[in-house]
Amino acid sequence: MNAARISFCFVNLAFLASLSLGFGSLLEAAPLKVVAYNIKHGKGMDGKIDLERVAAVIANEKPDLVTLQEVDQNCTRSGKVDQAAELGRLLKMHHRFGKFMDFQGGQYGMAVLSRFPIGKTTLHLLPKGAEPRCALEIVVRPEGWDKPLSLVGIHHDWITSEIRVSQVTTLLAKLMDTKHPVLLAGDFNAQPGSPSLTALKNKGWKMLRQKRTPTWPSNKPEQEIDFFFGRGFGPIQFEENVIDEKVASDHCPIAVTISPEK
Repeated sequence: MNAARISFCFVNLAFLASLSLGFGSLLEAAPLKVVAYNIKHGKGMDGKIDLERVAAVIANEKPDLVTLQEVDQNCTRSGKVDQAAELGRLLKMHHRFGKFMDFQGGQYGMAVLSRFPIGKTTLHLLPKGAEPRCALEIVVRPEGWDKPLSLVGIHHDWITSEIRVSQVTTLLAKLMDTKHPVLLAGDFNAQPGSPSLTALKNKGWKMLRQKRTPTWPSNKPEQEIDFFFGRGFGPIQFEENVIDEKVASDHCPIAVTISPEK
């Protein structure tokens, strides 16, 4: 095979890989790092509310995207602070907040942070469990990608498996027509092998966690309930870890770095 034909084959293999993966170019696409963290409205295991401490934990990971669970917006218990906006300011990231319910003169829910400009934002209402629940979706265009990415913050019910399955089923129906890659990230309140996580796997979602490391409670982790699930990425490789942070919240944050498969 001559050099010109070899070069043509390599170019076409790279082109096909980029189409299946969603990256614009295997050379241009930078690794994408995502963190998910249940911050318990900034209240640490020492009883102190300290958003700067939470921000420092996140900043140490240098993430591109972050999903946050148990976030207050102007609630009395956390000092009437818009926590999503404050963490966005501290980390120099764009932010969005999703309301679960009114609480203590403000609102309680979840948030997402992004190093990239945020496009469409959608609040997906989910079946109510012990508290009202939603999933918070943002659409971004990471560097080097030829398609957008949907990042969806997750915080499912902690009481019953049946409600969690219903929340998964409802969310997947809302995401059914999304053509670009989707990443679910957050607190699923379910352990590996549970019905709600199995329902995701049965619908073709890939768990981007392999190490089976517990994430809660942070000071002595016993349960693995925080995860990443992806769909529509094509061939990727990923590196994930549970961050050993025992004080800033009752959950350990988790991180994943997604790259094109080599």
